[in-house]
Amino acid sequence: MDASGSISPALAGDLAALSRVSDDTSSESVLRGLTESLARGVSGCSGGSAELWRDERVLLSASHSELIVLAESEDTLDEGPVREARSTGAPVLLPDVLSDRRWARYAGMATRCGVRSVLAIPIPVESAVLVVVLYSVRAGAFPAQSVAPLAAMLGEQATVALGNVWDFDEVRTDAAQLHEALAGRAVIDQAKGIIMQASGCSAEAAFDELRKVSQHHQIKVVELARLLVSEHRDKRPAKKGRA
Repeated sequence: MDASGSISPALAGDLAALSRVSDDTSSESVLRGLTESLARGVSGCSGGSAELWRDERVLLSASHSELIVLAESEDTLDEGPVREARSTGAPVLLPDVLSDRRWARYAGMATRCGVRSVLAIPIPVESAVLVVVLYSVRAGAFPAQSVAPLAAMLGEQATVALGNVWDFDEVRTDAAQLHEALAGRAVIDQAKGIIMQASGCSAEAAFDELRKVSQHHQIKVVELARLLVSEHRDKRPAKKGRA
């Protein structure tokens, strides 16, 4: 492989590191790390961008602000290598924006952003599509023979990294919902105890009363319970300290 477009041995390690998740990890941080790794790890690559299409929404990240402008211009111009890669599902190589005749308006925008060559690689990730884009200030920076190995590496590592983030997000969501459910159950039990103490009824009757009042006022049982517990707490006389 020529020096241009060659893959640094450190790139695989940088990409693999993106699959390690923590409380600070997000889809945004993975995309940002991906673009930064490409700029460092691919010879001739001056910067990168990544757009993630999921649930009809797009998340865009880039190593340089000019590349954000260039990436967003494709939707305005209705043409460009990233749109082509996303629609065909195949890598798109633009060796030289000055000589290529496919997207004249995009070429003008790319030139103004200082870009001469582009490589867009689409990657299916579960129910989403990730398009990773490499940019260079030089023409011919990404030889055709470099596309397949780079696409294979990116596909493997990006799929794992984003999959780990989404799995971790699901675990965090489940834990938050469980915590909320347990907290709600606790406050309902407190409210039932207040009603039982005031009326001398059973726990079942106290809950039936909570449910009837919540339906009448169109409020959730747990919210009604919180109001009752808060009101009861406010009405309690303050304890006097010892003299």
